[in-house]
Amino acid sequence: MKESYATLDTTAHPLAGQTLTGASIIVQVLADEGVQTVFGYSGGAILPTYDAIFVYNQNQSQGGGQRMPLVVPANEQAAGFMAAGYARASGKVGVCIVTSGPGATNTVTPVRDCMADSIPIVVICGQVGTSAIGSDAFQEAPVAAIMGSVAKHVFLVTDPAKLEATVRTAFEIARTGRPGPVVIDVPKDVQNWQGVFQGSGRLPMAGYRQRMNRLARNVLGEAQATQFFDLLAKSERPLIYAGGGVINGGATKALREFSREFNIPVVTTLMGLGVDDTTHPLSMRMLGMHGTAFANYAVDDCDFLIALGARFDDRVAGNPPKFAKHARHIAQIDIDASEINKVKNVHWHHVGLLPEALQALISHGRRTRFARDWSAWLKHCADMKVAHPMDYDRSSPLIQPYYVIEEINKLTQGEAIISTGVGQHQMWAAQYFDFKSPRLWLTSGSMGTMGFGLPAAIGAKFAHPERLVIDIDGDGSIRMNLGELETVTTYDLGVKVVLLNNFGDGMVRQWQKLFYKGRMSASDKSLHKKDFVKAAQADGFRFAVRLDRKEDVPRVVKEFIEFQGPAFLEVVIDPDAGVYPMVGPGQAYDAMITGDHIVSRTEPVAVEPGASEMF
Repeated sequence: MKESYATLDTTAHPLAGQTLTGASIIVQVLADEGVQTVFGYSGGAILPTYDAIFVYNQNQSQGGGQRMPLVVPANEQAAGFMAAGYARASGKVGVCIVTSGPGATNTVTPVRDCMADSIPIVVICGQVGTSAIGSDAFQEAPVAAIMGSVAKHVFLVTDPAKLEATVRTAFEIARTGRPGPVVIDVPKDVQNWQGVFQGSGRLPMAGYRQRMNRLARNVLGEAQATQFFDLLAKSERPLIYAGGGVINGGATKALREFSREFNIPVVTTLMGLGVDDTTHPLSMRMLGMHGTAFANYAVDDCDFLIALGARFDDRVAGNPPKFAKHARHIAQIDIDASEINKVKNVHWHHVGLLPEALQALISHGRRTRFARDWSAWLKHCADMKVAHPMDYDRSSPLIQPYYVIEEINKLTQGEAIISTGVGQHQMWAAQYFDFKSPRLWLTSGSMGTMGFGLPAAIGAKFAHPERLVIDIDGDGSIRMNLGELETVTTYDLGVKVVLLNNFGDGMVRQWQKLFYKGRMSASDKSLHKKDFVKAAQADGFRFAVRLDRKEDVPRVVKEFIEFQGPAFLEVVIDPDAGVYPMVGPGQAYDAMITGDHIVSRTEPVAVEPGASEMF
């Protein structure tokens, strides 16, 4: 039975009690949730909602309100990555609206990408009418079945009276707990339906809310804090291992305070870059398969590892029994109970909100006047930075990718938003850029999705139009969403695109050289003659330059960064440039390959991975 107008709390929302279409209800809830930009591509099954956005913006313009721009990419996958880039850069929920069938299935990859990296987005898909579902109607796809295995949650709205509550609940699920993507599949007749706008209300998700309430109530108490500091007191070489969960949980400030308060060095995962200021003395930068040598050695040498918002994944702990092999104790704080003891057994743990947990530890340490002299350990870490720095062949006549990034970094000073595709360029950017703050590093970490960089940069620029946003990309990766160059110029976005061109899939080639006896199966694209500069010019880039002389690098890079507006720079780099250090699949850090220019503590040998080991 529908609630009457008279019983509604009309003070809660100015539109409460009014009759709206389902599509208008969707758009109004987006506005209520603080959505400022929507990314998507239209189609028949989502047309009512697109029309509602148009009408909403028209009304806002006439009334002097805040419009909700709808950004149209070249395809729906890019729309999903734009929403993800927006979410990663802003910390808010990104929104993607697409049509049914292929429109929805094109977003599967960004949805899975966001799930893997714990990124909050809401994807709203059009669907065929409810009476046609299951009939193989035109542009029908079983979205709930497809997305159910890759999203945090999926809703199929068949009762239009529940539409408003469903959209509000989707945002709640996306942003709370361990963030993730939520998909709402909305049939066209539900969008066209007319009903009373409530202005509030969510679905009865009792189990989920109980879990969230337990997390919030699970405060780190005195007994737990005492146990933690007992372990810390026994340590001579403590080390913080921080992951992307620190950023997602809003715990960057607390982590830095904890690290500085007790003088504990920090290594970060790929997703955790920016958690600690990479220019700070306590920062040991990134660990893992392509982490710095000194970070990996610090992990090997530490005797107490403190894992914060990190999950011991295979890119970090490729050989779990030998990971942190000298650590007598491991502590772990995470919001997700399933991550505790999943890969490495720990001696102390806490499941809960990370900022509150760290503040509890800081307060306990101050109250008990905890103090330890770790000067020998700190000197050891500082000495390792000097003894095993990142380096490369600086005398080579060819342009080295590391040199290009160093030159850009001199100008950006750790303040730019950097997005990447996936491959060698991704690792070079992670290794050679500085990041003074969180949410400056946007990359597809767990999924490793090529084509991520350019659309993610676009999303970030909409989130932060005042900031410098640079996409560091590769010739293989950028091809996957090359059509978004036109999106950059269409919206006159000052996005900078750096294409490090080595004429092939460099990371695959590096593995083929190391582990497949140099058999370059389908990875050498040197016969492809695409002129990327002409492509950028055709898409409207007024600055589109090809850099192929080493002596021109400083000048051209400066011109590129200082150019006002969209800029495209293709750099022809040494095709044999490799990503080092490298820890082979299934290997421990003592088998790390450091290449010819980074000093190693050992003499590792490339070991061919077993048939079951991952890329």
